[in-house]
Amino acid sequence: MTAPVGLLTLQGDYDKHRQAFAALGRETRGVRRPGELAEVSCLVIPGGESTTLSRLIDRVGLRGPLREFAASHPVMGTCAGLIMMSRELDGETPGDFGVRPLGLLDCTVRRNGYGRQIDSFTADVDISALAGRGDKFPAVFIRAPRIVAAGPNAEVVATHGNEPVAVRSGHLLGLTFHPELTSDLRIHRAFLDLLDRA
Repeated sequence: MTAPVGLLTLQGDYDKHRQAFAALGRETRGVRRPGELAEVSCLVIPGGESTTLSRLIDRVGLRGPLREFAASHPVMGTCAGLIMMSRELDGETPGDFGVRPLGLLDCTVRRNGYGRQIDSFTADVDISALAGRGDKFPAVFIRAPRIVAAGPNAEVVATHGNEPVAVRSGHLLGLTFHPELTSDLRIHRAFLDLLDRA
């Protein structure tokens, strides 16, 4: 039997991800300590506040274990989760404001690249490279980061206009938006497909 889907429950709206996976018939389990990574098959790093998230990851000793886990298990980061998974932050030196990315995805991200909370919006994005042909995905952008560069090891799998809004590298997936804030389950299903292929 497949181990539960892990949700990093240090901070952020992880419960919406739990509801999405429940709708797909998959059990989830919260992860707050390094040892709990051994109990899950994959991991979602949810949106939230990247400064707080980075500090909490260090406070509980998860930085090294998360990198080790990601080397062989699927990980999906949404919004602040993408910020944490990125290689570097645009316009910030390492450690600025307490944010230290994990360096899992070959991309450069600008925090709040689409503006502040008041600038939040919903837009239809093309996810055909991720979930196959079909309707565009109703993506919710809240203080969203912007992918300003994707390296050769990061495949762009979703776009809004001509801009990348999701990248994948093998079994790792990062999104600038919040797929859990919609009833459309295609992205969560595509993430589970990465698990089934791992």
